[in-house]
Amino acid sequence: MMSMTKKIPVVKKELLFPFIIITSLFALWGIANDLTNPMVSAFKKVMPELTNVQASLVQFAFYFGYFFMALPAALFIRKYSYKSGIILGLSLYAIGAFLFYPAAANEEFNYFLVSLWVITCGLAFLETTSNPLILALGDKETATQRLNLAQAFNPIGSLTGMIIAQVFVIGALRSDDYTTEAYNALSSDELAAVRENDLGIISVPYIALGVLVLIIMGIIIATKIPKTAEEDKMSLSESFNKLKKNKNYLFGVIAQAFYVGAQIMCWTYIFQYVDNINDSLGTDYTATYFNVAAMILFLVGRWIGTALMRSINPSKILMLFGIGGVIMSFGAIILSGLPGLLSLVAISVFMSIMFPTIYGIALKDMGDEAKIGSAGLVMAIVGGALMPVIQGSILDWGGSGFSDIMVFGFIPEVNFSFILPLICLAVVAFYGFITFKRQSN
Repeated sequence: MMSMTKKIPVVKKELLFPFIIITSLFALWGIANDLTNPMVSAFKKVMPELTNVQASLVQFAFYFGYFFMALPAALFIRKYSYKSGIILGLSLYAIGAFLFYPAAANEEFNYFLVSLWVITCGLAFLETTSNPLILALGDKETATQRLNLAQAFNPIGSLTGMIIAQVFVIGALRSDDYTTEAYNALSSDELAAVRENDLGIISVPYIALGVLVLIIMGIIIATKIPKTAEEDKMSLSESFNKLKKNKNYLFGVIAQAFYVGAQIMCWTYIFQYVDNINDSLGTDYTATYFNVAAMILFLVGRWIGTALMRSINPSKILMLFGIGGVIMSFGAIILSGLPGLLSLVAISVFMSIMFPTIYGIALKDMGDEAKIGSAGLVMAIVGGALMPVIQGSILDWGGSGFSDIMVFGFIPEVNFSFILPLICLAVVAFYGFITFKRQSN
């Protein structure tokens, strides 16, 4: 009777070291994600000729790589192995990071976009490989908990990326020391010197990150990754047919796209939100500090959510967290000043468990088709490429400022633009509701 009631461990002792090694990759792509989020604002300052939409192409290039490479990555690991996929992903990650050097030397915005795209082609391999591998490293009953545990280390990387961005990039930009009028009054030689300096500053953290990636790749090569239990091999067409008939999975892909879109918008446009508060109220808030607070809340929310899943259905938690995110998004839209900003920060608590929970629910009870299914969920990250561009177009409604138009007479356009995360999180809440209802029945 004792063995019957014994709790199943989330990670078995014999799988602990491989679990830790793979989990380190979650932190690694967190660094890249949140080092890049502030770059929309940074490039706009260094290259003021860019519109808000053009600057948002930083996120489009970064997250489009996931969409482009996720399926090839899944086919690659299907033919070879999870470890081969990880090594190839880290190689692309390092190459993209090192490409920042020629991009800065040529002072060409499009070269930076290509570099970011190559980085995320590598990240697509890492995510397509690492997520299902973590699910497979243990008992099926604890798979969603295990993925939430691994994903809890992603915000640690994100915090690192944010701090690097603030200390070594945003805080060091010379173009940020000037008002718009003073910057425009500089001579062409002075402008050229500032631009050369600032683009060099932007490139340095990425080059250093490339070196770190190569070190981690060396450790991965030397580590024995256990082979996962082989399911019955099915043909590619059979995998696609099974996935097409799986409504739980298909809606999961849609929910994932909307979630990632919400996350990237909230963590990207908090900089413009803070800039607007500073301009309108004469305050001197630093956006990065609020973004770091959001990430700490995200991390705390992830740990709390993972603990709650030991006794509460993950779909129910997803629904409740989705509703909380909608309420906080509404606060960010209608409240002005600090209360609105704190509402925007608080959204991160409710977003915390969404990615791994949607992932776990959507892939539940899958066999060999999980490898292709994983690719669909990683391709859904394209929501992070598309949504920020739409939000940037809202900011451009009245011009290059953030409150050129007051929607309904009292909501600045930057505040109103957060209607997009509100809609996205409502979709996630609905996915939690229908999957919970289906499981209850």
